[in-house]
Amino acid sequence: MLVLAFVLSHLLRRRRVYYLPEASASLLIGLIVGGLASVSNAQKSTRRWFNFREELFFLFLLPPIIFQSGFSLAPKPFFSNFGAIITFAIVGTLIASIVTGVLVYLAGLIHLVYRMPLVECMMFGALVSATDPVTVLSIFQELGTDVNLYALVFGESVLNDAMAISLYRTMASLRTNASSQNIFVVILRFLENFFGSMSTGVGAGFISALLFKYSTLGVENLYNLESCLFVLFPYFSYMLAEGFGLSGIVSILFTGIVMKRYTFSNLSEDSQRFTAALFHLLSSLAETFVFIYMGFDIAMERQSWSHIGFIFFSVIFILVARAANVFSCAFLVNMVRPPQRQISRQYQQALWYSGLRGAMAFALALQSVHDLPDGHGQTILSATISIVVLTVLLIGGSTSTMLEALHVVGDGNDGRRPSLEDQENYEGNNNAGNIELGNEEGTSTTSKFKLKLQEIQKNTPSLAALDRNYLTPFFTSQNGDSDDDEHGPNGAPRRSNELQDLESHGLPARETG
Repeated sequence: MLVLAFVLSHLLRRRRVYYLPEASASLLIGLIVGGLASVSNAQKSTRRWFNFREELFFLFLLPPIIFQSGFSLAPKPFFSNFGAIITFAIVGTLIASIVTGVLVYLAGLIHLVYRMPLVECMMFGALVSATDPVTVLSIFQELGTDVNLYALVFGESVLNDAMAISLYRTMASLRTNASSQNIFVVILRFLENFFGSMSTGVGAGFISALLFKYSTLGVENLYNLESCLFVLFPYFSYMLAEGFGLSGIVSILFTGIVMKRYTFSNLSEDSQRFTAALFHLLSSLAETFVFIYMGFDIAMERQSWSHIGFIFFSVIFILVARAANVFSCAFLVNMVRPPQRQISRQYQQALWYSGLRGAMAFALALQSVHDLPDGHGQTILSATISIVVLTVLLIGGSTSTMLEALHVVGDGNDGRRPSLEDQENYEGNNNAGNIELGNEEGTSTTSKFKLKLQEIQKNTPSLAALDRNYLTPFFTSQNGDSDDDEHGPNGAPRRSNELQDLESHGLPARETG
């Protein structure tokens, strides 16, 4: 099935068939093979051989996927949109989780769907709030969307996985200790889990950067040892966080971001090529296997289809919650952004449409089967699997049509895109705080609030300046920018990334001395 999935995805990409993306093809292969096995006499033996263990999933399949998500971030678009990404990932995911959970609970009260307690509804809202746009992003790359839109979609999906895990675990702990906790304790536990896991991952990444900077393994031609240590550090971060009772997935995500930014440039060229290719390989295998297994599991397992109304309305509720997430967060971001960097209505609609669900939602739904009694977890798993299938097949297959209709791809892109000079000025300086959004003397309350937010942003040190002036010189052996200026996410040379950035901004791609 894996061989067939990779060959088929290659043929589809070569022929530019966007109606059946790679994830959709893997899912369909699992559905077909599982359907054939379920009608054959070998169903029990096939099910026993293909039995899926939750420990295997969380220890060996999810970590490479999550680490590669953080490791493959393009730094400049990511950090220039960092405030917006944080807003969508943290505030937006919280909004989506609450809206979904409350809608499911209220629908249960009026007997529209299967009724569950409020805490369990909030757990369901948390696990389905994690987006997985692997299908959408591959189409974004093929069609040539704006780098800022790509960074927003990708950055949000990377960070909201961590947010969803922390929210889910917080709600699960609230359910088991409901009598001894109030809302403030819940919030405190969530902040402790999320930021504790993030700090563990960032700390492990910085330790690895210093280790490779001063050990000079590449100079001594110890490439094998260098590569082994680089591969082991993400799992060191994962196990360290789990040992402290935190989230290993959240930790390994931020370890990937930090290691790509600082540790990767301290490796020798041979180790850089090997580790970049290895993590890309492991992530591709794990993600393809997850989608195949989801299709196989749907066809083989007896799902809880008795609550079909719960599944139907859950799909509607997550669309409503996604809209509340995107449009409210875009409003907040646009309040502090200068006019030339506003998130346009077309981009907001593209963000809303790119909210697919995938491996993370499926993983947390599997865990809910053990966490929730009385068949509630099985109902949540069936609903989550249905949501994943519908979003991957329907939304993923129609993404290219939607992007072209919104005019955010190719030459017809009329969204608000900054010039290359504007983006560089925005990254390097605090120019956003120097641009006035309103010059009327009688400013309204909203305008005053905008000006106040701008003043705060103006007085806040730039993240790019902090990175350039302090972090990069301290943690890397380079004097200038880090490895991401020389290599792309998979070790590609710098020239190709520069040409791609120039072309994406509508500027002529030419050789420079």
